[in-house]
Amino acid sequence: MARNRRNDPREEALPDAEVHSEGFRQTRAAPRSALAEDYVELIAALLEDGNEARQVDIAARLGVAQPTVAKMLARLAADGLVTRRPYRGVFLTDAGRKVAAESRERHQTVEAFLRSLGVSPETARIDAEGIEHHVSSETLAAFRRAMAAAG
Repeated sequence: MARNRRNDPREEALPDAEVHSEGFRQTRAAPRSALAEDYVELIAALLEDGNEARQVDIAARLGVAQPTVAKMLARLAADGLVTRRPYRGVFLTDAGRKVAAESRERHQTVEAFLRSLGVSPETARIDAEGIEHHVSSETLAAFRRAMAAAG
């Protein structure tokens, strides 16, 4: 039986080098932004839950040492995403709130899509944590359309 060349990625010709390399560039860049997104998303959640976003709480929730958190908070402050107040914890700037909201929305979309496929809630939450940083806006839109069509 002949395969439909447009729908079978195994049968597609290799794209030109520039197009082909773009996916690899995005994959290499994702971990750099993913860590910052995870931090600001967690800080936003702690603040919205009525708690302070303290270095010790961030370290506990991310499962890392406090010096690791201190280094990242310094980087986030330098990037204009957070402010730190002595004896008061960490707060998001407007730019930090925007990054956190975008990251949370991507996470929620990916998690909902995985759950719509029958993935357990716990596995969907864990898997979405990694996928959210790599998924394009085009793919997120496709996830939303598929969920709307199914629901």
